[in-house]
Amino acid sequence: MANCPNCASFASTQRAWKSVGPVRGPMRTLLSLAGSQWVRGHACTRKCRGFRRWDELEAGDTVWLVEATIITVYGGYLVTAPYKCLAFKMALLRMRNAQGANATEIEKKIKRGNALRQGSAWRGSRGLVALLLFVGSVCGAAVWLYVTFLDSEVTETLVRHGELVSPQARFFSVQCSEDYDNHKRYPGCTPQRCGRAITDNVVTREEAQVLRRLAERGLALAGSDGGASILDLHSGALSMGKQFVNIYRYFGDQIGDVFTQEDFQLYRNVRERIQAVIAETFGLDRTLLYLTKPTFFSRINSTLAKTQHDEYWHPHIDKVTYGSFDYTSLLYLSDYGSDFTGGRFIFMDQNANRTVEPRAGRVSFFSSGTENLHRVEKVAWGTRYAITVSFTCDPAHAISDPAMP
Repeated sequence: MANCPNCASFASTQRAWKSVGPVRGPMRTLLSLAGSQWVRGHACTRKCRGFRRWDELEAGDTVWLVEATIITVYGGYLVTAPYKCLAFKMALLRMRNAQGANATEIEKKIKRGNALRQGSAWRGSRGLVALLLFVGSVCGAAVWLYVTFLDSEVTETLVRHGELVSPQARFFSVQCSEDYDNHKRYPGCTPQRCGRAITDNVVTREEAQVLRRLAERGLALAGSDGGASILDLHSGALSMGKQFVNIYRYFGDQIGDVFTQEDFQLYRNVRERIQAVIAETFGLDRTLLYLTKPTFFSRINSTLAKTQHDEYWHPHIDKVTYGSFDYTSLLYLSDYGSDFTGGRFIFMDQNANRTVEPRAGRVSFFSSGTENLHRVEKVAWGTRYAITVSFTCDPAHAISDPAMP
């Protein structure tokens, strides 16, 4: 007996056989019937002790096939499929020559077997398909219920994300609270007309993107362990873990690699424009309105709160929390619905909750007293960036614009 040749030897010795008869020489031909065509392949027995003809192979023999066929047993017949050279074990049944009229019968059995196998596969997969449909329905219902729950706290949307409020600010008047009577009044500045307003005509989306990148670079230096981080360019306060550090002292010369003079110039220009639109909308003398602290960037995501500083969602009144506040503004640097969900600003009025949907470049501003009790909705996913810019009528609480150290 000759040794079992490798795949290359098989390929090089392949010939186009035209008959099913015995073949002389060490190479024997493995034959089977696929449809009405005779298909050939070369085979040797397990352990390569020699070659046998197809009708001499035993059950469990390992067969090496080259180029032409892979052979398996189906319905008592050898069935082929085209494959390259590979080795495998199979249960071969002894067969005798199947010729002439038997070819049609074999073909019918093969087709019938294929149909039965396909039907069995479909019946087995129907349960999986049903399960997937059920899971999909449950997930869809859960999402719908969650969104409904979020919306249930809002009875009116003052401005939606897709709206463009320009050129005039949209103003909503509310009655002033008595908070301002508990503080010194400054004629021409202390609120006489109270309310809330929204505009998309003060800061462009491109400028908002530049400011957002500024915030991202600064907050990348540290950040809170919880879901809310702040960066105050005026005082230098930066969230770090569960505390705050002074970014200018802590990072020193590295600040020059994070911020540029152009960043600070844009920040000042934007502050001036926000100050101007507040003065115009509320009928104030602009020169009597001063920037005050805290004024800061905020980054909010869905991470669980670790300290009370991370619990940004509690209702509060700015004038009560910070007595110097007279007017509060927020410049949004990311988009509700695409950059994050949740995170809407909610005015909590006695008869309803009213919200503003953030949009990059949108400025929302309001008088800071009890008439504008508010909170921020918890962020469900994504990251919300904004700048809180605060103003006072008391020159003793005025602060300067930030500058590069």
